Amino acid sequence: MVTRYPAYDLSRRNTFGMKVSCRLYMEITEPEDLLALDFDALPQPVFVMGGGSNLLFTGDYQGTVMHLGNASCHAERSEESVLVTLGSGVVFDDFCAWAAAESLWGPENLSLIPGEVGASAVQNIGAYGVEAKDIIDTVHAFDLRERRFVDIPGADCGYGYRTSNFKTTWKGRYIITAVTFRLSLVPTPVLDYSGVRKALIDRGKGVPSPISGHPRPDKREGPAGFAGGRGRSEAEAIGEGIPFPLTPQIIRETIIGIREKKLPDPAKIGSAGSFFCNPVIEKDHFARIVALAKAENGPEYEVPHYEAGEKVKVPAAWMIDQCGFKGMRLGGAQVYPNQPLVIVNATGDATPQDIITLEQRVIDTIQDKYGITLHPEVEHV
Repeated sequence: MVTRYPAYDLSRRNTFGMKVSCRLYMEITEPEDLLALDFDALPQPVFVMGGGSNLLFTGDYQGTVMHLGNASCHAERSEESVLVTLGSGVVFDDFCAWAAAESLWGPENLSLIPGEVGASAVQNIGAYGVEAKDIIDTVHAFDLRERRFVDIPGADCGYGYRTSNFKTTWKGRYIITAVTFRLSLVPTPVLDYSGVRKALIDRGKGVPSPISGHPRPDKREGPAGFAGGRGRSEAEAIGEGIPFPLTPQIIRETIIGIREKKLPDPAKIGSAGSFFCNPVIEKDHFARIVALAKAENGPEYEVPHYEAGEKVKVPAAWMIDQCGFKGMRLGGAQVYPNQPLVIVNATGDATPQDIITLEQRVIDTIQDKYGITLHPEVEHV
């Protein structure tokens, strides 16, 4: 079914809460409906959106905004893994909740990231050492150029840090209709981020309380199970004080606890999540930043960072905080006090220009102090 809404108010269709509209909004429930559409006859340009959680409308959109609400689900199980194919309109955290409840490993570190499945494959969402590309097997899409459905192996999608071919060389060519994820029955916990490990240790051996209120995909073939034999050993886990057996559900609950302390609930405070990408720089550049930080904070000061091959990834949040932006307001926009990587619609009435002006002030200040140009993770439309 295709439903059309002319002169549509997009205020509730973007998590930033920008009060903007589009000339035409289209809700499409089945991928097959795309075959009958005359795209050239639609108000141009045509923008395909997911849950509206990683974008900033910079003003009223003069073309067509399209949403594919395909919420199908299908699973196939092998000896060590489960292939789960989800429609692009499935809420990504609902998928994470379902996988954890079924003891399936893979998306647990991505819990509570807002948005939908289709957008996760475009953006290559990531958190706490895991990216969507790590579990994407195949992306199913409608090719607007050839007017046919195609299956694209995840390995061919050009995935990188918060990017993919869908955002670059293929931009505007494909509409993602579904994504197949490969989940593991074998334990594969990712605890590389110290915050995750510390939170697990703090949790100790307490019994996790179940999480409710997350709908689960409604079609599943065969019971999913839990298989041991690989992953962290019991002795290692107990030695650190980490709850054992370590399950996807325990990690999911831990991740949710961390995120809820740091990040705003978009249902209460408008935001698009992490606003800037963490920059990756040369090691000699990082050495200069370390020298500057020690001069400002003392010789014992440690600059947070992550190794990225021959380079270094520096948290943008740290630089923004060091420049005094945490909690800063400009009009209705604010750098979120609990996590300076996030810009929020603090008053509920922030304009796109409020957000853009604050964004540019952050970029200019970081450039002046550290010689680094921050790039927004949030898509500007």
